[in-house]
Amino acid sequence: MDTHLFNDSELIRLYSQGNERALNTLINRHNQRLSSFIYSKVGDREITEDIFQDTFIKVIRTLKRGTYNEEGKFLPWVMRIAHNLIIDYFRKSSRMPYFEGTSNFDVFSIISDERLNAEGQLIKDQIDIDLGVLIDELPIDQQEVLNMRIFKDMSFKEISENTGVSINTALGRMRYALINLRKIIEEHDIVLTN
Repeated sequence: MDTHLFNDSELIRLYSQGNERALNTLINRHNQRLSSFIYSKVGDREITEDIFQDTFIKVIRTLKRGTYNEEGKFLPWVMRIAHNLIIDYFRKSSRMPYFEGTSNFDVFSIISDERLNAEGQLIKDQIDIDLGVLIDELPIDQQEVLNMRIFKDMSFKEISENTGVSINTALGRMRYALINLRKIIEEHDIVLTN
């Protein structure tokens, strides 16, 4: 059976049924893109190989457990695993500043880069989703002000008019939204970065 003719979903199904060649085809199919992505972040061939291997170890474990759900595509899922392992690498090597909740940290600066390549865009999209989930943990009045300010780019005067509260109240809600969002990020031990 020539596994090269199958799409990723079919290869995953074949691998879950015991066809090891299906996994080799998956790895070979995405090897170049994944390796290039990892190397672009870490800049070292040996570390790239280590992270690549660790990524596929996690992929294999998930597939063998049968816990992979195909809500999205296979490659974005693998890229997200690699991205998380890259973050772990930088944390362990202390080469990436870890979020410490400082008052000058702008959690939204991570979603503003318009010059992303395809892989970077996939990860940015996942970060956007993760950030949305975190924002949903805020009180409703803080969510409202934060969404108007960050995602709708409204001034505090416009927010005040739309919500029926004073400008100072809108400012206060925004301040507390950012403080609470930082706490939520710290509690979940999340690094939002691309």
